[in-house]
Amino acid sequence: MKKFQKLVVLLVIAVVLASCKNNTKTAVDNTILPSSITVKGNQFVDDYGRQVILNGVNVGSKNKQDGYIFQSGPELYAKLKKQGVNTIRFLIIWDGLEPEPGVYNEDYLKEIDQRIAWAAANDIFVVLDMHQDLYSVKYSDGAPEWATLDEGKPHTTGAVWSDGYLMSEAVQTSFDNFWLNKPASDGIGLQDHYANLWQHIAKRYADNKTVIGYDIMNEPFPGSSGVQSTMVLLGAYGQLHYKLTGEVLTEEQLGAMWMDDASRMEALEVISTTENYDFVISQLFDLVHAFETTNLQPMYQKVSNAIREVDTNHILFLEHSYYGNTGVASSIECVTLADGSPDPLVAYAAHGYDLVVDTEAAALAATARVAYIFDQINKKGEELKMPVWVGEWGAYYDNSESVIPTAISSMNLIEAHLFGHAYWSYSHELDTMAFFQKVLLRAYPAFTNGKLINYHNNFETGTFTMEWEESNDNNSPTVVYIPHLSKLNKEDLKDFSVEYIKDSDAGYLIIPTSENGGNRSLSLTFE
Repeated sequence: MKKFQKLVVLLVIAVVLASCKNNTKTAVDNTILPSSITVKGNQFVDDYGRQVILNGVNVGSKNKQDGYIFQSGPELYAKLKKQGVNTIRFLIIWDGLEPEPGVYNEDYLKEIDQRIAWAAANDIFVVLDMHQDLYSVKYSDGAPEWATLDEGKPHTTGAVWSDGYLMSEAVQTSFDNFWLNKPASDGIGLQDHYANLWQHIAKRYADNKTVIGYDIMNEPFPGSSGVQSTMVLLGAYGQLHYKLTGEVLTEEQLGAMWMDDASRMEALEVISTTENYDFVISQLFDLVHAFETTNLQPMYQKVSNAIREVDTNHILFLEHSYYGNTGVASSIECVTLADGSPDPLVAYAAHGYDLVVDTEAAALAATARVAYIFDQINKKGEELKMPVWVGEWGAYYDNSESVIPTAISSMNLIEAHLFGHAYWSYSHELDTMAFFQKVLLRAYPAFTNGKLINYHNNFETGTFTMEWEESNDNNSPTVVYIPHLSKLNKEDLKDFSVEYIKDSDAGYLIIPTSENGGNRSLSLTFE
């Protein structure tokens, strides 16, 4: 009997040792992957208590003819999992959700349900983003026509789609009336409709663990007061030009300079240093502060109140105003619960874009300007004591090879600040782009036991490093996503195991906890 017991013990030990063997090739064991994500302090954390890096893309359609649904099947979500995506920012459109006042589109919601289920089947979490561009479906996407009170004002477009914010009286007036909560045809205020819609959505997904939260409004714009920003920026640039050259430029000269491609690029070069860019962009602070404190914050609180009546489980993602995209310091604050205390489940959902975004000069983004923008985002996150999720960045589109240095610079900043992120945006061609293959498709610490101190991909040398302070009271492994396991230097794997994602060379490096926790580090080399 004792011999038999001894044999059993030896067999158990052998099994344990085999499970720790180098480069063990197995299907993904779902016990290493979380079933939910929430907020704890300034971190996203999973149900194992590990710090989470949200790594993702935007997925959606602004096309009404497509029913505002990105046209794909479950194969998309299986592909995204192989590409290391653990979170998607999923676009939803007010026009599709509430085609008539107070009437919700169940067919559209069922299509959304289906995509959430496909994401869940591939261990991908979802943030629902109420998207708008130029406020309304009348001008781009967003609010339905019944919620677009433009008072018959003219709609004017420019060379770039976003010019409409500053040029279109119809867009500006529609925003004005939204911020004023003007009543729709049924006598209910526009913001009240918006809050009721969010409550309807939150009630539907209150118990859904795949949905981790709600991005309340995409890039809120102030309306007609935003027109002042053009004059403020031109005036600020005129002051800077005088400071640098001693030459005084008239308003007409400044306006003409920004209308001409060559002179505009010269001006952008002038504000490509941190000092000069700060001198110009910071002069928008007062205008943005007034909007965010007077209009945006009360709207966020109204929607938060409506959501919290039916859902106390999910994260509220708060964006800065449209101007925060380019580094204007934000004045948004945490929303509060019914008792007046700060809501603990809130994240700062910043966007970060250089001034050349959506133009053919996207590859010419200034390193100093982008660093300034991401530094402002980081400062605001620290001030709010919230986790930061850069819900949009990039927008490189067809700039496949030329934009690689720009993409590396932005990714270095995202990693240095430990931001969660969602690249803008997914297309059927994205994974064929050189910048995707060489920069976005990278190793990263998906789930870290303890506190992540830093991590970095050196894209030139093909190395990955990370440091973390491991918890001494949590036995869950640290999990690092690896896009090409076969390229890992085998010597780097001697103390770990790997788990492959089905039908791919991608997978996870599983790092078991050490005996006493404490400072740990990892260095990987890709052959």
